[in-house]
Amino acid sequence: MRKSYFRGISLVIAAGIFLAGCGTEPARDVTEANAKEKQQVEEKSEQASKNAQVDKFYFTANEGGTISKVNAISNEVVKTIQAEGVVHNIQVSPDGKSVAATIVPSMGEHGDDGHDDGGHDMKMNGFALFYDTETDELLKEVEVGSHPAHVVYTEDGKYALVTNNEDNNVSVIDTKDYTVVNTIGTGKGPHGFRISSDSKHAYIANMGEDSVSVINLETMKEDRKIQVGAAPVTTGISADGKTLVTTLNAENALAIVDLESGNIEKVGVGIGPAQVYLDANDQFAYVANQGTESNPSNSITIVDLKSKAAVSTIETGKGAHGVVLSGDSKTAYVTNMFEDTVSIIDLEAKEVKQTIQVGEVPNGITIMK
Repeated sequence: MRKSYFRGISLVIAAGIFLAGCGTEPARDVTEANAKEKQQVEEKSEQASKNAQVDKFYFTANEGGTISKVNAISNEVVKTIQAEGVVHNIQVSPDGKSVAATIVPSMGEHGDDGHDDGGHDMKMNGFALFYDTETDELLKEVEVGSHPAHVVYTEDGKYALVTNNEDNNVSVIDTKDYTVVNTIGTGKGPHGFRISSDSKHAYIANMGEDSVSVINLETMKEDRKIQVGAAPVTTGISADGKTLVTTLNAENALAIVDLESGNIEKVGVGIGPAQVYLDANDQFAYVANQGTESNPSNSITIVDLKSKAAVSTIETGKGAHGVVLSGDSKTAYVTNMFEDTVSIIDLEAKEVKQTIQVGEVPNGITIMK
C-alpha cells in the first residue's frame, strides 16, 4: 500500500515537472520574441534618426565663386555648386527646403580688411540665387541692388531680404514667386543683419555710418536708427526681441543693446570681429574675429549676455569670419577666410575637433536645423 502511495506521488511529481517544463517553453519563446521585436523597433528608430541626420547639411558662401554643401554628420563636402561672381553670404530657409546666396559681379571684391563700405569704381547690380537644398537645382536668380551683402529669410518664410551695400537699401523678395516686392532705404553701407523671431523687424548693420537700421516689415519702412559704434558688421537679436547685439569691427568689440531702455554696453572681443551668432537660449553670443588679410585673427570669443563679459576664447583658423551653431548649440562652425577652411568646434570641450577644406575664401555660412 505504502509502495503504491509513493509510486503515485512520484508519478504526480514527474507529471508536474513535465507540465511545468511544457509551460515555461512557450513563455520563454514569447519573452524572446518580444525582446527581439523591441530590438528591431529600436534599430529601425535609430536608423531613421541617422537617415534624418544624414539629410542635414551646412553651406558656405565662397568668394572664389562657389558654394560648398557639407554633410553635417560626416563633415564631408558632398557638392560644390558653381556660381558666376563672388558668393558673399548664404542662408537656409526656415523649412530647410531652399538656400539663398548673394552674388556680387566678379569685379566687386572685398578690400584688404574683408569689409569695405562698398566703394568700387563701377556699380553693377548683383543677384540673389535660390537653390533646392535636396537636388541643388537653381530655383531662381533674382536681380537686386548694387553689391548685395547678406541675405536673410523671415522666420515665417514669407520673405527673403537682401542688403544692397552700395545702394543703401534692402530688397524684399517674396519667396512664393521670387519677385522683389519692395525696396526699403537704410543707413549708409548696409551689411549683415538678423530678423526678429516674429518676422516683424529686421536689424541691419550700417557699416558706413556706425548705426543699425530697424526695418518694420509690416509697414515696409525704416522705423529708426540706433547709433551703436564704429563699423558694425552684422547683428543678432534675441528670441524675445529685447536684446540686440552687433559686432563693431573698428572697435574690436561687441555692442549689446537693451532695446527697451536704449542702454548700450560694449564688450571687448578679438581683433576685427565680423559675424556673431546667438545660441538657442540667448545666453551666449559667439563672435568670429577675422582681423585683416595682412594681420589675420584666428579665434572666436564667447560673450555671456547676462554678465556682459567675454568668458572664453577658442582658437580657429586664419580669418575667422562666419559663424553658426548646431540646433542643440553643442557645435559651432566657423569659416576661415584666409585658409579656405571651416573649423568645427566642440562647445562643451571648447576646442576645434575637426578642420575641413571648402571653397576659396569662405565667407558666410548657414546650417539646416
